Amino acid sequence: MKKFIIPLYLSASGLLYSQVAVGASPENNNRWTFGGGIGVGFGSNSAFYFQASPRVGYRLTNDLEGGAVGSVSWQTSDFYRSTMFGVGPFVNYYFARSFYLSANYQHYFINYKDKYYDFKMNTDEDALYLGGGYMQRIGNNSFMQIGLMYNVLWKENSSIFSTGLVPNIGFVVGL
Repeated sequence: MKKFIIPLYLSASGLLYSQVAVGASPENNNRWTFGGGIGVGFGSNSAFYFQASPRVGYRLTNDLEGGAVGSVSWQTSDFYRSTMFGVGPFVNYYFARSFYLSANYQHYFINYKDKYYDFKMNTDEDALYLGGGYMQRIGNNSFMQIGLMYNVLWKENSSIFSTGLVPNIGFVVGL
């Protein structure tokens, strides 16, 4: 499985980069931005994780962007299965064309099943991520974003998430 997914991910990244670099124009008068991130993970006990988070934004000024982001993730192993959907607004402030500050509110809908104890749970949870990061230009108006966010609503014993700290990598076209 790993021999299939890693080359597929690398090929998709190469295609995305070539489309962004060829299709980008020096003057971008369109204020809409598009992007997101994708993640895949593997672990012990047949653990598999897939996550996608598309986003659409609108540049309010050259340095301020607002929009909506969604997320979907699937996790499975020998012991559990989980599906999670999230949606919410975000705002990004860009400075020095290489850095950004971000606020992102997400409302998650969570479906969890423990296979070992035959326990099922359907719940929802709110998250308010605050953070920032670095942007690397990959085309005329396209960037890769690398950052760190913290969920200020996270509580250790009452959250479905194991931690409030979230590293992220994503792409955005249209800045």
